[in-house]
Amino acid sequence: MHESKWLRWGAFLALASAMAATRFGHLGATWVPPDASWAVLFLAGFYLSGERWVLPALLLEAIAVDFVAIHDYGVSDYCMTLAYWFIVPAYSVLWLGGVWLRRHYRHRPGDLLHLARSLLGSTTACFLLTQGSFYWLGSRVADPSLLGWWSNFTHWYGYFLLVTCGYVAVVAVGHIAVVRPAPARAGLRAR
Repeated sequence: MHESKWLRWGAFLALASAMAATRFGHLGATWVPPDASWAVLFLAGFYLSGERWVLPALLLEAIAVDFVAIHDYGVSDYCMTLAYWFIVPAYSVLWLGGVWLRRHYRHRPGDLLHLARSLLGSTTACFLLTQGSFYWLGSRVADPSLLGWWSNFTHWYGYFLLVTCGYVAVVAVGHIAVVRPAPARAGLRAR
């Protein structure tokens, strides 16, 4: 098996493990950190965009972990409504944010601006899809209103953005420390 294939498998296993280890509670607990799923989907889009099976595999993993958490570990099923299935397009948006970043990645300082744009945009879109569908379609809010939705949005948005950005920042620092840019072709010819 080619070395890069082993690296991709290793990256997938690391990301899938991070999701499995943290997904039992969105807010985290004393024994588990906050849910890394959103960051995992974004990072998988960046690092594994060429592997078409990865997105469906991570979506299935998220659903399976939720099922096990609810049925075997007593995690609340409060979020299990019709709106739950909006995680498919929402998580796909995160994946696409990572894919977009990969296509624009040049290992230059300007990449940090691309990272910020892509991560902020895809995380915001994901939050709008998940929170909006839950608020409007989840049948958990007695009298939904635009003001009520906005209040709920502003209450939770910062938390989900901070957690996702925090995980991605840790990986980005590691990436910058480990990955070195390839020498420029013009510089090689001049030597």
